Amino acid sequence: MLVGSRMSPDPITVTEKTPVDEALKIMRDKKVRRLPVLNKKGGLVGIVAEKDILYASPSPATSLSIHEIHYLVSKLTVGEIMTKKVFTVADDTPLEEAARIMADNRIGALPVIITETDIFRSFLELLGAREPGVRLTMRIPVGQGVLPLCTETISKLGGRLLALTTWGGDEPGDTIITAKVTGVGKKKLTESIAKLGVEYLDVRES
Repeated sequence: MLVGSRMSPDPITVTEKTPVDEALKIMRDKKVRRLPVLNKKGGLVGIVAEKDILYASPSPATSLSIHEIHYLVSKLTVGEIMTKKVFTVADDTPLEEAARIMADNRIGALPVIITETDIFRSFLELLGAREPGVRLTMRIPVGQGVLPLCTETISKLGGRLLALTTWGGDEPGDTIITAKVTGVGKKKLTESIAKLGVEYLDVRES
């Protein structure tokens, strides 16, 4: 899956000169937490998050009056508080690469605009989280041909594989498999797959 399939195609943007109180109103009206910042030529120059605006506001413990606080905040522009170092990706970037960039750099969004919400929604789909079934997490040693036997067993039982995800195991050479299966009961499914010598880490109906 590529970023282009999950990105927001028409992101809401602000300019460097946009007052921060106006940017905050846009975020709350549009229910977004980040806005790309463009210069007068339409080029991307930064990104501003709701927390950036809230941190820029005076502390509640300040001795300033509410009118003085409002005045100071109204004079701030997005360009003064935005993050200027912006990590970006192309629309043909694999979704997992976008997720890695976000995790490694501890950021919550990437222009082409893709947010952690978009990433999480994709993972929900990859794991079949929105459909009921039996969720199996198994440790499968590499090179033993067990995975094809598992999928064949599921098919023979009349089950349907909703999702199949692989993860790196703790031990070198091990692979953790999470499968979501529908159309077959938990007991019958686990008993049949257990005969293949699979080590279960977690089994549940979800």
